[in-house]
Parts: sequence; C-alpha cells; structure tokens
Amino acid sequence: MLSTFRGLPPTVWTLFAGSIVNRLGYLVTPFLVFFLAARGVTGSETSYVLGALGAGNLLGPAVGGLLADRIGRRPTMLIGLLGAAAAQGALYVAPGVPTMAAAALLLSAAGATVGPAAYALMADAVDAERRRRAYALFGWGVNIGTAAAGVLGGYLAEHGYRLLFAVDAGTVLVYALVVVTRLREAGPVAKASAGGRDGVGYGLVLRDGLLMALLPLFGVQLFVYSLTEVALPLAVRDSGLSPAVYGAMAAVNALLVVGVQPFATAWLARLPQLPVQCAGSVLIAVGVALTGLADSIAGFAFSVVVWSLGEACVAGIAAAVVADLAPEHARGRYQGAFSWVWGLARFAALTLGVTLYTGVGAAALWWTALLGGLGCSAATFALRGRVAHRTDHALAA
Repeated sequence: MLSTFRGLPPTVWTLFAGSIVNRLGYLVTPFLVFFLAARGVTGSETSYVLGALGAGNLLGPAVGGLLADRIGRRPTMLIGLLGAAAAQGALYVAPGVPTMAAAALLLSAAGATVGPAAYALMADAVDAERRRRAYALFGWGVNIGTAAAGVLGGYLAEHGYRLLFAVDAGTVLVYALVVVTRLREAGPVAKASAGGRDGVGYGLVLRDGLLMALLPLFGVQLFVYSLTEVALPLAVRDSGLSPAVYGAMAAVNALLVVGVQPFATAWLARLPQLPVQCAGSVLIAVGVALTGLADSIAGFAFSVVVWSLGEACVAGIAAAVVADLAPEHARGRYQGAFSWVWGLARFAALTLGVTLYTGVGAAALWWTALLGGLGCSAATFALRGRVAHRTDHALAA
C-alpha cells in the first residue's frame, strides 16, 4: 500500500491533507433539514432551500472549471473556499426562506467550485501513470474527513447549531490558508493563443466525442451510487427499522471504504483503468439492487458491503481518465464537466430516484439501478480501446 502512494509530489499530499480538514467540517449540509426545522421552516418551504442547494452543485463545477483555466487553480480554489465560508455565516443569520435559499445556493456553488480546480492542479502535478493513485489518495482523504465529520456533526448538533456552522466555516478557512501557504501552480493557465484556437468556454469539451460518450455513462454509474444516500434511508424506514440502523449502515460504509480503499488501489493499480472501473461499477449496481431484497439489519449490511467494495475499487479512476483525455490548457474545464455530471447525478437521485421509489414503486428503482449500472458498465468497457489509443497517442506525443 505504501509503495502505491510513494513518490507522489508534495502538491498531491497537500491536497490530501487539505481535503481531510475541509471534509472534517462538512457538517451543515447533512444536518440542514434539522436546522431548518429548528428555525420553524415548514416541509414545503424546506424543499425550496434544498432545491437551491442542489442547483448550486450544478452551477459551481461549470464556473470552477472555467475559472481554473482562465485565472489559475489556486485563485479559483480560494474564491470557492472564501465564498463557502461567507455562505455559512449568511445561512446561519438568514432571516427568512428566500435568503436561506440564496445562501444555500451560494454555499453549494462556492463549495463545488473548488473540486475542478483541485483536480486540475493534481493533473498538472503528476504524470498520467500516477494520476489514478493521486486521485484515489485525494478521495481517501475525503472519505476519512467525511467519516469523522459524521460523528463530530452529531455531537455538535446536540450542543447547538452555532457550533456546527462555526466549525464548518473554520475548517474551510483553514483549507484556504493551506492553499495560500502550501500550494503552487504546477501547470499553465490557458494562454491567449489557446483561448483563440479552442474558445474560452466549454466548446472544446463539447466537441470531444470520446469524452461526450464517456460522461453520460459515468453519470448513470454515479446516479446509481448516489442512490445509497437517497433510497437506502427510505428502504430502511419502510422496513420498520429505526433511523439508528441507517446510521449504522453509514458507519459500515465509512469504515470499509477508509480501511479497504488504499489496499484496493495498491492491488488494482497494475490493471487497466476502465476494466477496473467497470467491475467496480457492477459491484455498486448489484449492491444497490440488493437493497430491494433486504428486510433485516443483516440484509442491509450485506448490500452495503457489496457496494462499498465497489466504491473502493473505482476510487479515482473516472477523474483520472478525464484528466488523461484533457489537453493541458483545458484540464480545468474537463474536470468541471466531470464534476457537473457528478452534481447532475446526485440531483437526479434526489428527484428522479425519489419519484420512482414513492410514485412507481421501490422495485422499479432497484431494477433501474441494476440494469442501468450493468448496461453502462458494459458500454464503458466497449470504449476501453478508444480511450487507450487516445491516451497512448498523447503520451507518445
């Protein structure tokens, strides 16, 4: 395991440490519904705030990817981090639902701006052979911070939401300080000549036929994975089990991924990326579908173990593939497009997934997850030759 991550440059390790600090403060969003209820916001009004939160996850990646190529990775990360810290305070003091929704939009949009710039900075810092390991390490840091934040957030929420917001904003500012003091630009910002040839927006990304074929497939796979955050709690509730059972399942996932992911990366690093991505996505789809057969704690735990192992296998691969396909001067926009698809997948899980579950029936959702995951994994596997040819040609050039 140690040999897998040995040799990664300081930039990657700094982003790894920063991601842990940042996710340690990922406290407000998971407890936002409870905060809104404490402020007297009704159920129908809560949907407006949550909708704004989801919309920000679609706006932020597009802006972040564009800015990362235009003004640089570090300035973009700072804009996102400082904006997120300001949004935390605005959300806490917001006097009504419209201002809460505006603050929630700013919070998610600013936070989502950071990811494409950070991914582009890692792509600048490492060569193609080490990108998969770099992105896997970064994702491991996110999972470590998120697992700890779940415990910390529950404790702080019991002692008042002011602490929740203060710690969240504080960790964001610490990450911003890390960016200022420890990170340096490792690659070029888009030059005027490049901008004149390819445009300054996302036209270059949209004209990349191979990327446009891959992103929808990744999107469906991410949609299936996002159901673990949306449909799993509904299934636990409808089985007559307590919310504590869902908390236990979340803990099982966190422990498995944090414990297994580094070893999985080490064991699978010698294999081609896309076949591993497809195999892991099959595990995720099967694990999510098994949720529909579970009616006990043991049944839910088994399904969580299956899709958690798939999650550990695919860590870092999709982002690395996108980075390998990107021209040097457009890495921010390529990662912005990938992050936008990730945000769209989560938004679809919150809307389409819940609609299927509650309106059509739980079985329709589980079958959709299984067939969609398997079908997109097969289609992704079919593109492995084109991806390998493109990346090999880029390496030779």
